[in-house]
Amino acid sequence: MHELGITQEIVSIVTENARGAQVKRVVLEIGKLTAIMPDAVAFCFEAITSGTVAEGATLDIIETPGCGRCRGCGGELVMNEPFAICDCGGVSFEWLSGKELQVREMELV
Repeated sequence: MHELGITQEIVSIVTENARGAQVKRVVLEIGKLTAIMPDAVAFCFEAITSGTVAEGATLDIIETPGCGRCRGCGGELVMNEPFAICDCGGVSFEWLSGKELQVREMELV
């Protein structure tokens, strides 16, 4: 479960940037094409924040839809998986969104 390591890094970023202040809320953005399971991150978050300035913080996860532009015809399509076939038959895409993984904001007490 790679979400455990990813969540540890997220909590590290949050606690470092809190600079000792209590963290009340964290907003995390996870793209649909990252192969990261938001439910697993949420589960790990509660355990990993125990004993830190983020203990008891609310975690809000925003899932960014996947979107790609066909390199063949330039058409854009929504993607729920990192592979697709364009209406033109193209299978090569430029990723426009869906690969995000970032702490979007945090609320301190």
